[in-house]
Amino acid sequence: MSGLNGKAGDRCPCGWGDPYPACCGRYHAGEAAPTAEALMRSRYSAFVVGDTEYLLRTWAEENRPEDLELDEDIEWQRLVVLGHTGGGPFDTVGTVEFEAWYRHQGAREVQREDSVFQREQGRWVYVGPRP
Repeated sequence: MSGLNGKAGDRCPCGWGDPYPACCGRYHAGEAAPTAEALMRSRYSAFVVGDTEYLLRTWAEENRPEDLELDEDIEWQRLVVLGHTGGGPFDTVGTVEFEAWYRHQGAREVQREDSVFQREQGRWVYVGPRP
């Protein structure tokens, strides 16, 4: 875990600048993310804080792994959203392109992905990278 403990003054790792409890913390606690981008940002934050249950819960059933083990040697540093299509409050499908910067074994690296999201039973879920 990154040391983020959810105190009112802690900034959310997703980059929106709000305190964690009022930002991604509320989604981790069970509130539905209203957009595909909000879900993607909350999933990034879940990687930062080590919330594997949230990651699994917000993964589309057809692609969800049975379990998930996070690499404790990865230090997530920054999320940059490059763009999105659809994924709004009234859409059923959306994509979000992003870069997630991290350190692993002393090296600075980046994960780039154009992710696909869909609504299942009124909640956004992560489907996977866009083919």
